[in-house]
This record gives sequence, structure tokens and C-alpha cells, in this order.
Amino acid sequence: MSMVNLPYGMDDFAKVRESDCYYVDKTGFIKELLSETFDVNLITRPRRFGKTLMMSMLAEFFDCRKDSKKLFEGLEIIKESGFCAKWMNQWPVLFLTLKDVDGRRFEGAYDLLQYTISVLCIEHAYLTDSDRVDESDKERFLRLKSENGKLSDVKTALLTLLRMMKAYYGKDVILLIDEYDVPLAKASDHQYYEDMLEVMRSFLGMAWKSNRNLKFAVITGCLRIAKESIFTGANNFISNSISSKKYQDYFGFKEAEVNALLQAAQLQDALSAMKQWYDGYVFGERELYCPWDVINHVRALMTDRKAKPNNYWLDTSHNNIIQRFIEQPHINVNDKFETLLAGGVIQEPVREDMTYAIDHSSEENLWSILYLTGYLTQVLPQKLPKGMKLADGNMALRIPNEEVKSVFGESVKKWFEEEIAVRDRSSFDQMEF
Repeated sequence: MSMVNLPYGMDDFAKVRESDCYYVDKTGFIKELLSETFDVNLITRPRRFGKTLMMSMLAEFFDCRKDSKKLFEGLEIIKESGFCAKWMNQWPVLFLTLKDVDGRRFEGAYDLLQYTISVLCIEHAYLTDSDRVDESDKERFLRLKSENGKLSDVKTALLTLLRMMKAYYGKDVILLIDEYDVPLAKASDHQYYEDMLEVMRSFLGMAWKSNRNLKFAVITGCLRIAKESIFTGANNFISNSISSKKYQDYFGFKEAEVNALLQAAQLQDALSAMKQWYDGYVFGERELYCPWDVINHVRALMTDRKAKPNNYWLDTSHNNIIQRFIEQPHINVNDKFETLLAGGVIQEPVREDMTYAIDHSSEENLWSILYLTGYLTQVLPQKLPKGMKLADGNMALRIPNEEVKSVFGESVKKWFEEEIAVRDRSSFDQMEF
């Protein structure tokens, strides 16, 4: 066995490269991303598939404040000399993640949004030193930087920063937003969805609505939020979901990539168990392993060669929303869950434009959420059970692997037991004696 320096828990591209960590080269994504013209490109993938690391890589590659040649040495993209000359460290970049905007009450989540904006302003504090930047924008910027912004300041914060950066650099700005939908997912969990939606609709939507300061925006999340007007007004808007063949090689590990890592660690005989536990997700037409699981299990094996596959997918951020679906009295999916947990396949309609407001949602939305968040995956036509024919508009779905099966089974069983107990008590309380 050979010890490999794994990027355990790292989602900062520069730190991964500077720490000489093992890196599965995904830099080809940069050129494929720019192989088509867009103003806003939304890329949705389940959690733990490397979205934040990918966005950090993009920021390092494009940001004109940096010299990133050393970080990309030996990687695929550096071979594209003409492309790199045009794009590498040539553009102002505004990069933020919204994954920490959470709270049990709206006020707490709003405070964290203000803090996130403040950190962004501190990073770009140099903007107030320029005579080219409008004085009114500087005043708004300073209020945001000190977390004293008015509601209108917060709602227009990205618009203000993009305008200031365009004035400062004289170039259009690349906007990168990671986990854009987390604030709304958390708001749905804790019953302040409409309040957060009002803020996020302006905060995000105004950043790309006919914005002449924007070169382009890349946005990542778990779901494409529909009916909320967040992407309304975005010219040339592109959405790439897990069903799309576009980028199917860049989020998740292909088996050849897992094999290469296991060979580097001299753990080739671990592939069979890892395949059973962590493979099976289908993006586009590609079957993939979850990177988080692979790295965690290789790390465990390097500590204990006899370590068994474990569940590293616990505490998923969408447990609450799935439980709320199950609690809807008009949704009864027990038989279908039993089929899935037995290793079977079901076919259901799947929508890829979703909403986190689920109080009046349908069973169709439940299957869509389970698919888009990684609890279920698509069964490709060549792997359909014998005799199964898909109805128009339906997708064949299964649990991807043993790990998700264990999470799915334990969680769903617990939720159903709790819900049945509540309903039984309710019926008992309403009886007349």
C-alpha cells in the first residue's frame, strides 16, 4: 500500500494544487464550458460531486488579479496555449458561494447573507480607491462591507459590485455563484420561504437581467428553481442538468479515474466493493462514482487496509424536504419505495424545473426531487429490466448503489414510522367514547 496525499475535505483549487494533493484532472471542463456562447449557464448536480471545487478552479483560471500558470502546470487545459492566452487570468471575477446562508428563522439567514456579502466586499475593498467608480456606489459598498446595508442595498449588492468592477477594470466581469439554491432550500425547511424568495429574486435576478457589465455567469446548485422568476430576464440562459450529455465527464469520477487513484494507492483489489457502494450515478449517458465517497473510502483504506465500505453520504441537505413530501397526506408511495429498496426499477415522470415551495406538491415532484438530488438515478435504455417499456414522458429510476440504499432505507423507514404514529394518534384523539 502506498500513501497518497488526498484532498480530503478541500474544495479550494489553489489549496489542492499548492498542497500537492492527488487531483483528478477536470480542467478540460473550462474549454468545453466556453465552447458555446451564453450569458447565464446553470449547472445542477447532487451534493458531493465537486461543484465547489470546479467553481474554485474557474475562479483561479479566469481572475485577472492572479497568476495561475503554476497551479495549472501539467494539467489538460494548459496544452491549449491559444485558449489560455485569451482567457487565463484575463478577466475580473466575482465569485461567491451561498452554501452557508442558513438559519432556523429568516432573520438569522438574512444576517448570514449580509455577512457573505460583507466578506465579498472586503475581498474587493480596492474598488473604493478608484476615481472611475461612482461615489454613490462607493457609499452603498461601504454600507454592505460593514453589514449596515439597507434591504435595497442587499437586494442590489451583486449588481452594484459588478458595476463597480466594470468601472475599475474597464472589462466585463465573470460572475460565479456556487450553491445558489441553498438559501431557498433552507428557507423551505424552516417555513420562511416567501421572505427569502423576495430577497433572492432581486439579489440574483438583477445581476444578469440585461446587465451590460456581465461577461457571463456560471451558477451551480442542486435544482433548477422554476416559477420563481430568478432566471427571468437572463438573455441566452442555458441549463445543464444531470440528464444532459453536456459536461457528463466533469462532475463525478469515471471508473478509469477511480482505477488510477487505487493504483496510485496500491489498492486495486478494493475496486469491486467500491463499485457496489459508490458507483451507479448516471449523468447524461455516463455512469459515475461519487468523488466524496471515493476519497473518503480510499483515506479509510490507507489507515486500515481491512476497512469496509461505509456510509459517507449521511446528513444530506435534502433530507428535510423529502420528509416534508412524505408527510403530505395525499402522497402514498409505500409500494414504490418497497420496489426500489428491493433493487427494482420504477418508471415515473420527472421534471427538471422545480420549486422548493412544496406544500401543495404532487407525487411527481417527489420523484423529481429524489432523482435530481441523487437518491435515485436514471436507468439507461440498454439496462432496462426485460419487458419494461417506458410510457411517454416517463423515466426509469432505481437506487444507484448500496450506500444510497442504506441512507434511503433507514431514513424513509424512520419517516414513515413517525408519520404513521402521528396519524394513528390523530385518529385515536378524534374518536368519541
